[in-house]
Amino acid sequence: MKIWIDADACPRVIKEILFKASERLNIPVCLVANKALTKHNTHLVESVVVKDGFDVADDYIAEHATLEDLVITADIPLAARVVAKGGVALDPRGDLYTEENVGERLSIRDLMMELRSGGLVQGGPAQFSLTDRQRFASSLDRLLTQMVRGKRPA
Repeated sequence: MKIWIDADACPRVIKEILFKASERLNIPVCLVANKALTKHNTHLVESVVVKDGFDVADDYIAEHATLEDLVITADIPLAARVVAKGGVALDPRGDLYTEENVGERLSIRDLMMELRSGGLVQGGPAQFSLTDRQRFASSLDRLLTQMVRGKRPA
C-alpha cells in the first residue's frame, strides 16, 4: 500500500497529517508535482517531479497507483480515473470519491467552469478551514484502518 498525493494543490496541513499517518502506520507516501518539493527526513516519503504540462502529474498518478493504494487529490477528473480503475481517492476536505458520486461531481465541476467562463459566477471553492482539516483527518484514519486490514472502503 502507498499513499499518492497530488501535491501541486494539496494544502500543507493535509500533507503534514499524511506524513504523520505514514510514520505511524509505516506506509510509504509519494508526492507528485511539476515543481520541486521540500525534502523530507524519512525514507517513507518520496517526491516525483514531473515535467510541466497540463495533467502530467495526474497522468503519472493514474498510471502508477494500484488498487491497494490511496490517492489524495482535489482534482475530480483524476479522482474519476482512479475510481474507474477500482482505486480509492480522497479529497483534502475528507470526502471519499466513489462510483456513486464522482460522475455527479464531474458534472458540477464542468457546470461551474462554464458559469465562471461566462461571468455568471465568480470565485472558487471556500477557503480551507479547521473543520475541513479535522474532517480530512477523521476520514483518513477511518480509510487507512480499513485498507490496512485489507478491506475495501465502504
